[in-house]
Amino acid sequence: MASKRVILGIDPGTRILGFGVISVIGNKLSLKELGVINLKKEETHFLVLQRILLEVSKLVRKYRPDEMAIEAPFYGKNPQTMLKLGRAQGAAISAALLKDIPIYEYAPTSVKLSVTGKGAASKEQVASMVQAILGFSCQVKYLDATDAVAIALCHYYNSNTLSSQVTKEKKVVSLSRGVGKRGWEDFVKANPSRTITGINRRKKTTD
Repeated sequence: MASKRVILGIDPGTRILGFGVISVIGNKLSLKELGVINLKKEETHFLVLQRILLEVSKLVRKYRPDEMAIEAPFYGKNPQTMLKLGRAQGAAISAALLKDIPIYEYAPTSVKLSVTGKGAASKEQVASMVQAILGFSCQVKYLDATDAVAIALCHYYNSNTLSSQVTKEKKVVSLSRGVGKRGWEDFVKANPSRTITGINRRKKTTD
């Protein structure tokens, strides 16, 4: 039976916060929802944080994501902006933490690289690639929404890579343990050609 999981991607912001929800069944990806939370009308920064917490909590309750992927603040902006953006990110993270949802953070360049192959891709290029990957087409008023979907996709690609590496390591350990009770010692004796010495001997013979 194919494994199932839901990933919530968040592009944090203090004026516009983007979100995207993707479903993964086996190796099949599909978009469940994308959109933005417009925070421009909130009168104070603390009301912005409250709204983020409430709205992201609603998304968590609605889609019950298995993981949340969120973009890290972009360094280089002025300190005050960075502080506010970090708080906005923290409010979104809190909504997931309250439900014990694992959280993963990705730098903006990593997200762009994962989805488009270019770390300096424009928002428009990211939006175009996201739509091509997930097979949907729509007019997006705020590109923060497609950015959020890209963050979710970035996590999917990265988690799949880590999963395959762990699987390979487990196979090696399992193979070594299965050769004999003494683990690696028996494995080496039973498979001399797989050691560095054995490989070098084969090379010399071939040469």
